Amino acid sequence: MDESNNIILVTGGNRGIGLETVKLLSANLGNTVVSTFNSTEPKDDVFNSANVVALKCDVTDGNQLDSLFANVKENFGQILNVVCCAGITKDQLILRHKDEDFKKVIDSNLNSAYMTVRRAIPAMIKSRFGRIVFVSSVVGFMGSPGQVSYSASKSAMLGMARSIAREVSNRNITANVIAPGAIDTDMLRSAGEKRIDDMKSLIPLGRIGQPAEVAEVISFLVSSKGSYVNGALISVDGGLSMGY
Repeated sequence: MDESNNIILVTGGNRGIGLETVKLLSANLGNTVVSTFNSTEPKDDVFNSANVVALKCDVTDGNQLDSLFANVKENFGQILNVVCCAGITKDQLILRHKDEDFKKVIDSNLNSAYMTVRRAIPAMIKSRFGRIVFVSSVVGFMGSPGQVSYSASKSAMLGMARSIAREVSNRNITANVIAPGAIDTDMLRSAGEKRIDDMKSLIPLGRIGQPAEVAEVISFLVSSKGSYVNGALISVDGGLSMGY
């Protein structure tokens, strides 16, 4: 596969880990990076770059995803690299957690990733090349009080990635899962200073991670350097999840 003309889709690339991933991947001018957003239009300077495109899309809506893929194919080429970053959380203890909130988290975090990748797979198979990265969370494998829906949506990504890998790896398609720990994003900051301090005390490195540190691992996986990494779960968490 010629890496000089990569079309890379990053869902939820308007903030946090997704935004840093867009920045890093777009630094290679051979990449065309397509970033989705839904409610918050991206304002970062990177979206003024010639090789970065921001497209509004509710990735839980199959019709909107169909339009997105058709638009990108017509104007830029086939999407052969997918990074699924889009996600939400609606934290609540299970006794108070509403059924509709659980469904919304599963739709936003897990179902959207499945639907996005399913639409990308045919072109990958035809091209005999593809890179898929699911952005999960250590919470998906450690668990956390009040995060039943979020944990469920993130842990399921591993089974999905490994099943996809077993189905299509003979076409030079890889599927991997990144599990970030406590990363300095809006989602983490919404937890409050006390919760963040409590997390720091559990992290062997003793600090919160930066979105760019996660983006570096994602960049590795979609590059030729990561071509033999497949079906992997890679924690980027400062050692938080050791033993799990």
